[in-house]
Amino acid sequence: MVKDKKNNIKDICDCKYIFVVGGVISGVGKGVAASSIGKILSDRGKRVTSMKIDPYINIDAGTMNPTEHGEVFVLDDGDETDQDMGNYERFIGTDLSHINYMTTGRVYQSVIERERNLSYGGACVQVVPHIPLEVIRRIEKARDNAKADVVIIEIGGTVGEYENILFLEAARMMKIKNPKSVFFVMVSYLPIPSKVGEMKTKPTQHAVRTLNASGIQPDIIIARSNLPLDDKRKEKLSMFCNISQDRVISAPDVDSIYDIPLNFEKEGLSDIICETMGMTCDIMPSPSFIDWTKFAKSAHTAKKELKIAVVGKYFATGDFTLSDSYLSVIEAIKYSCYKEGRKPVLTWISSTDFEKNPKSVKILKDYDGVIVPGGFGSRGIEGILMAIKYVRENNIPYLGLCYGMQLMIIEYARNVLKISDAHTLEINSKSKNLVITIMEEQKEKIENKKMGGSMRLGAYPAIVKKGTVAYKAYGKEEISERHRHRYEVNPLYVDRLEKAGLVFSAKSKDGVLCEIAELPFSKHPFFLGSQFHPEFKAQPLKPHPLFSAFVKACVKLDK
Repeated sequence: MVKDKKNNIKDICDCKYIFVVGGVISGVGKGVAASSIGKILSDRGKRVTSMKIDPYINIDAGTMNPTEHGEVFVLDDGDETDQDMGNYERFIGTDLSHINYMTTGRVYQSVIERERNLSYGGACVQVVPHIPLEVIRRIEKARDNAKADVVIIEIGGTVGEYENILFLEAARMMKIKNPKSVFFVMVSYLPIPSKVGEMKTKPTQHAVRTLNASGIQPDIIIARSNLPLDDKRKEKLSMFCNISQDRVISAPDVDSIYDIPLNFEKEGLSDIICETMGMTCDIMPSPSFIDWTKFAKSAHTAKKELKIAVVGKYFATGDFTLSDSYLSVIEAIKYSCYKEGRKPVLTWISSTDFEKNPKSVKILKDYDGVIVPGGFGSRGIEGILMAIKYVRENNIPYLGLCYGMQLMIIEYARNVLKISDAHTLEINSKSKNLVITIMEEQKEKIENKKMGGSMRLGAYPAIVKKGTVAYKAYGKEEISERHRHRYEVNPLYVDRLEKAGLVFSAKSKDGVLCEIAELPFSKHPFFLGSQFHPEFKAQPLKPHPLFSAFVKACVKLDK
């Protein structure tokens, strides 16, 4: 969509646009709802693409602390995005790009750059209409890039917040111009106060009226609650929210988010969307939906537990454990466990506990496997090194991701090569033995404090050495995986590490960057680390090879 000389919106093709907004509270499940809608529509033969609008001034999610905002999900093209983008990719089974993600900062930056370049032809550039028009332009670009039949746009935050009002204005403008092509879904929360014992609709009624104040009427209300909605609650929402009763979709809490598309179909959601928007859709259940149903059921049928310890540092937020810091890791473990008929039981262990009490590291013997995920900085590092040493010496399957691989190298250098001061430049620049060092192209960026969006980001190819643990997992020589790091294994130490028994089983195409390090099966059941983040490529129906290899090793030892 473009604007004419009078800032009017021109017609928007035959594509359909579904905006998903939230009511009452944050964290109500907009992202999973948007992902599930994308899933059921793609299973009905529609070409779907998804977008996330974050109301932050940040240009991307890369500069935000995981304990503040959750996981940073990296796309193939290197964009650092909100974790909901990961859900979109996993549910609709496609790779997205930076075009599918926008923030307030990103939108304003584009408008200001265009103004500086005289792209507005000397006009007075205003918040309205130019910011909403920029939002619309980006939505169109994502549509064109995917050649989509349907674009699903999640607007972050909750209705009534100042931060997202301009995004709602963009949606309203699109609806006015082409009312049959734009559809609104509100995901809202219905509380059940323990002392009252009754599900209350009033907060959602107020949320809808707040949305009405922005000129928008929801077409569907997805009602989130602990329990399913009864007819009485649906009647109330229908009457006071100006919506037919069949368009109030009950979305009770479920044990697995992968049940949500099944629940939506049970409520007839895809029929409502297809009929309302005038789309001809394939009949359900489609073969792909049947496959999804089988996968979703595996989350419930897996009974025998597989106990996995996740040792890391981004867990604590006040008195709570923030597993969202490693959301993709959790999901990747699930996919591989379900395929093996196992129920994953994850225990979050803060590495600082081992530093306070080194003997406590022995608790790792009670687990079938240990994972050390990515991270940055010095806090808790010595505790992680204790954990890696323990699992290596006691033949407990180990999977290290990004920083988890780098620390694996440091541990091996210290305790096998006997280089007592082996370290990483990121933490101890004074060490004489920096087995992990800064990547050459990162030096200038660090010196000039160009930090945001400047790491080695996105998908890069690598060559896997035949006859290795990694090659057995992948079954092929060339792979492509997503990265997010500034530091690498110091090439000066590679020969010494290999002579000491460590195998660098995958390297970048130029042979410089060590992508995977491992011990052969003859020395350890499974001891492997990747410089990249394999979790970003794991999907429900396509578990990641490295996670699957790790899980199989855990299962083998558990028998």
